[in-house]
Amino acid sequence: MNRAARDEICFLPATDLVAQVRRRTLSPVEIVDAVLDRTAELDPLLGAFCTPTPEIARERARRLADDLVHGRPTGPLAGVPIGVKDLLSTAGVRTTSGSVVHADHVPDEDDIVVERSAAAGAVLLGKTNTTEFGYSAVGHNPLFPPTRNPWNTALTPGGSSAGSAAAVAAGLGPVALGSDGGCSVRVPAAHCGLVGFKASMGRVPVYPGCRDERLPGVSGWESLEHIGPLTRTVADAALMLSVLAGPDPRDRHSIPCGDVDWQDAVRRGAADGVAGLRVAWSPDLGYLAVDPEVRRVTGAAVAVLERGLGCRVEEVTPGWDDPAAAFEALVVAETDLRGMRRTIDEHGPRMSPHLVAWMRRPWTAEQLTDANIARKALVNRMARLMTGYDVLVTPTAAVPPFPVGIAGPTVTDGREVGENAWIGFNYPASLTGQPAVSVPAGWTRDGLPVGLQIVGRHLADATVLRVAAAFERAAPWTDRRPDPAAA
Repeated sequence: MNRAARDEICFLPATDLVAQVRRRTLSPVEIVDAVLDRTAELDPLLGAFCTPTPEIARERARRLADDLVHGRPTGPLAGVPIGVKDLLSTAGVRTTSGSVVHADHVPDEDDIVVERSAAAGAVLLGKTNTTEFGYSAVGHNPLFPPTRNPWNTALTPGGSSAGSAAAVAAGLGPVALGSDGGCSVRVPAAHCGLVGFKASMGRVPVYPGCRDERLPGVSGWESLEHIGPLTRTVADAALMLSVLAGPDPRDRHSIPCGDVDWQDAVRRGAADGVAGLRVAWSPDLGYLAVDPEVRRVTGAAVAVLERGLGCRVEEVTPGWDDPAAAFEALVVAETDLRGMRRTIDEHGPRMSPHLVAWMRRPWTAEQLTDANIARKALVNRMARLMTGYDVLVTPTAAVPPFPVGIAGPTVTDGREVGENAWIGFNYPASLTGQPAVSVPAGWTRDGLPVGLQIVGRHLADATVLRVAAAFERAAPWTDRRPDPAAA
């Protein structure tokens, strides 16, 4: 197969791959061979996969091909190659969480989302790189080489689902699984020109991640963590959610999903549009410093919603305080702090300095309970805001991608800010558990992607997908592809 034909397969949406596998115009083996060939060429530049599993992928593809020949059922993801974030457990495949602490950890069970993907016919390409235990929004950790952005390999892809985003953006598989406790699906989607969907809390069950009390660092974030897909199209995100969503007794937060037809919501958004929907647009939430290029690109995207799609847009300042400090404290409150401090005593010099400092901070009971009260106040104010609107729209990240190796810029639009201030748009929906998606808003003058975040009312996942699909049709992005070899 020549390179052009190979790359066309690699950039086909998952929905198209599934359709071609069913029609027998492409085989799972052809798809996997194409993706693995492109991965071998480009991943040395990107560092998207920390533990690739090419032989597992080839064997799985051969079994699927045999099932098709013999008329055996294959599932709604038959032949779709996927990457899985290295925070998600994969039975028999090393899962390090980006840490020397678990450098040789091989789980004995799959995360529920991995289990469901495999049962639906997906093909595991390997584990994708993440920050240590997911405690940062970029793509470097002490264990593996840093993950780089396919649009410019000197820059970060965002994180902590860094490898998943870089892989999908570069055509190393059409979809990948990420996790999002604070921003970690939406931010890398924004920095890599992708769709990153965080469903309502409980729609997609989480286990054993955040639940395994045996593993300090892995067992935290229980009321914050979401797992979601990173894709190149909104329809692919809906396809993945149709497989991943639904309750499981191993996750006490999981909820029924019969009120959402994921794929129909996308069809309705693309076909019927969203005219008349009420959109609250907040370019800075009233407190965030935002890069001028991000303001320009997201402002133009909101104009598409208003003038192109007929939404009723109103600029708002929501009126809550910046919840960043409360978010940090809530993470600690849900962490095995005693276990983490023992771990740091043993491995601290080989761990991420910011993580060590976070865990060693002398937290007080009042700080932790104050954070919980701050969260309740935010939930109440958000609920009151959303009585007047169908969606809240913001930038996803306050800055475009920045150089690899730092946590974030400390000056934005002339203002001194903390190194994590640039992810501040994501905290509210993480703390409230509302559905939120990042879609490509456009590109900066330097050719870097910018994300638009669409947040829905409590449990209004279908509305978020409808708006995302309508925007995708009005301002399509899939014709733009990065060239990592030239970046």
